[in-house]
Amino acid sequence: MAAERRELVGVLAGLGEEEWDRPTLCAGWRVRELVAHITMPFRVSGPRFVGGLLRAGGNFDRYADRQARRDAVELTSGELVECLRRNIDHPWKPPGGGYAGALAHDVTHGLDVTVALGIDRQVPAERMRIIFDALKPRQVKYFGVDLDGVQLQATDLAWTYGSGTPLTGSAQDLLLVLSGRSLPPNHLSGRDADRFTAGVTR
Repeated sequence: MAAERRELVGVLAGLGEEEWDRPTLCAGWRVRELVAHITMPFRVSGPRFVGGLLRAGGNFDRYADRQARRDAVELTSGELVECLRRNIDHPWKPPGGGYAGALAHDVTHGLDVTVALGIDRQVPAERMRIIFDALKPRQVKYFGVDLDGVQLQATDLAWTYGSGTPLTGSAQDLLLVLSGRSLPPNHLSGRDADRFTAGVTR
C-alpha cells in the first residue's frame, strides 16, 4: 500500500495543471475529483462521513461523488498531492475489504489516472497477485460488469477469471475491466474486446 501510494504521489506531482482537468476512466471525474476521492478517507472524519452518507440517502456512490466534487473545488492540486504524501503509511481499510481491498482501491484509481492520460506505468506483479488472490464474486458483482461467456486471461500473470471466450490483456487492464471501466483502444484482445473498449459502437 505504501509503495503504491508513494509511486502515485510521484506521478501526480509531475502533472501539469491542465492534466488535472482531464477526464479519468471514472465517468464524470477529472483527475482532481479522483484524487480527492482517493484522499477522502484521510481527510473526512467518521461523523462527517456518516452525515454525508445520510444526506445522500445511504447511497455511498452518490455521497462519494458529491464529496469528491466539493473537495475538488476547495482543494488545489498541490494540496491534494500533499495530503496523499502525508498519508502514505495510513492504515485505512475499506469496510469488509481489509488491506487487500485498500491496495485494490489505490491501484485501481491510480490506473484510472495513468491509463486515461496515456502514462505508461506498470503496477508490480506482486501487487496484482495480492489483489486477485483476495478477489471475491461479490466485489465483481458490485460493479455490475457483464462477464457472461467471457474468461479473462492475463498476458503477464498466471491468472484467469470466469469461463468462456478468452478476453486477454495485462493484469492491470483486466482489473479495470472487473471494476467496470471502459478502456482505450488496443488494451484488450479477443472476440469481446469491443464490449469493454471506450468509443466502440456495440
